[in-house]
Amino acid sequence: MTITALFLILLLQLPRIFGSGIFLQSKNCGADYVAYSYSPGRELFYINGNLVNKVSFCRALQLYIANGCDVKDHFGSNKCPLDDSSVNLPSKAGRKLLQGDSSREPTSQGQKNVSKPSPAPKAALAAGGLLFVCCAVLCPCIYGKKRKATAHAVLSKDPHSMDSASSFEGNSVSEKIPASPLRVPPSPSRFSMSPKLSRLGSIHLNLSQVAKATRNFSDTLLIGEGGFGTVYKAQLEDGQIVAVKRAKKESFESLKTEFSNEIELLAKIDHRNLVKLLGYIDKGNERLLITEYVPNGTLREHLDGQRGRILDFNQRLEIAIDVAHGLTYLHQYAEKQIIHRDVKSSNILLTESMRAKVADFGFARLGSMDSDQTHISTKVKGTVGYLDPEYMKTYQLTPRSDVYSFGILLLEIVTGRRPVELKKPVEERVTLRWAFRKYHDGNAVELVDPLMDEAVNRQVLTKMFDLAFQCAAPIRTDRPDMKSVGERLWTIRAEHLKSAKKGASY
Repeated sequence: MTITALFLILLLQLPRIFGSGIFLQSKNCGADYVAYSYSPGRELFYINGNLVNKVSFCRALQLYIANGCDVKDHFGSNKCPLDDSSVNLPSKAGRKLLQGDSSREPTSQGQKNVSKPSPAPKAALAAGGLLFVCCAVLCPCIYGKKRKATAHAVLSKDPHSMDSASSFEGNSVSEKIPASPLRVPPSPSRFSMSPKLSRLGSIHLNLSQVAKATRNFSDTLLIGEGGFGTVYKAQLEDGQIVAVKRAKKESFESLKTEFSNEIELLAKIDHRNLVKLLGYIDKGNERLLITEYVPNGTLREHLDGQRGRILDFNQRLEIAIDVAHGLTYLHQYAEKQIIHRDVKSSNILLTESMRAKVADFGFARLGSMDSDQTHISTKVKGTVGYLDPEYMKTYQLTPRSDVYSFGILLLEIVTGRRPVELKKPVEERVTLRWAFRKYHDGNAVELVDPLMDEAVNRQVLTKMFDLAFQCAAPIRTDRPDMKSVGERLWTIRAEHLKSAKKGASY
């Protein structure tokens, strides 16, 4: 405010600065234009815009008088001793000198007489210098305030943006986030903001805000733990509940690829049966994924009875259909084909309405970009018991590797058993082999989860196991694609609902 006031005062005083002691007179004589300027200690003389000395100026005035141009009233004897001596005029040039700056008033003879302020060199330089200094000081201040106001306005439009939590002390590398349509201006705090995903529901947090939302990563908010790290439940200031996945420090470098993979792939997908990525932070010694919170635990927890009520057959069938839909989207309808590589019961999250969502894309890979290429060659990654045996032998990954994992998952859903049960007798440890022998011997009913106390139609069970074994075929060409699997599950579901109305029996 002080600088602004100073600037305004300077503007108001400019006429006085420029006008003090400065006097200008000018006169048209035919096609020529003469002018005289006076300031204390200095006189300037002009003819047709050219600066001349006093002697030449006075001689020119004498010639004008001789030719009938009355200049005595304008340039009196105090300036020149006016007589009729002849003189050569300077060449005509620059007649527009002072015309644009002079306001002329008509006289009784129809001529124009001007008297107005005009800057003298010293006063002009002084005033101009002062004006320049004020502008140099004032303009950056105004511009800086405008920029701050603009940044504040942009941040305030984001309903999920939060102020920094200064109570959390953590390590962070201060890096400037490059501008892009996917990012909003960085936080004014010392913690860098995570890039913002350009879709509905995405959020924009920094490390201190995440720490505040998780109560400094309190164990009371721990909801899961895996090879990548730990998962926490977090509540944001606007009340939104999210899940925060925090990478393990001891395996920070080795998990860098998995972290980048998950961000790259999750940012490209949006399906109701796939967990949605909301944001991430990769600063200093922290790597965090912020995803939607799925409140009802994992499928494995429900199969183990850790969530209270045991899943009935219809719920299990619906969960299988949801997972099939999610994988079908990844394989056939995503922008680029994605192979999950880690389909298992602990990576299937359930909502309160028992809808399933596939999670954990740390091992996921993009499929082949060439339509003529049947596979991609890569290191084997996944979970023992769910891994495609052909993939383990050849290192050739295809979407059918996910189909194999789904076949194992389908057996797990119906039987309640893990793929490998180390506490069982040797002949029963591998669930796939144990189940196939039972099924081949005609004892499919004995495969049903004993915790599921309900009658299920024998034909429905047979079709479920038949589909599971086909998906888990040792040779990939014998496996159906996920779209076909989903269609067959819908058929099985329709048959189950029909038989349930009539009263099912084993």
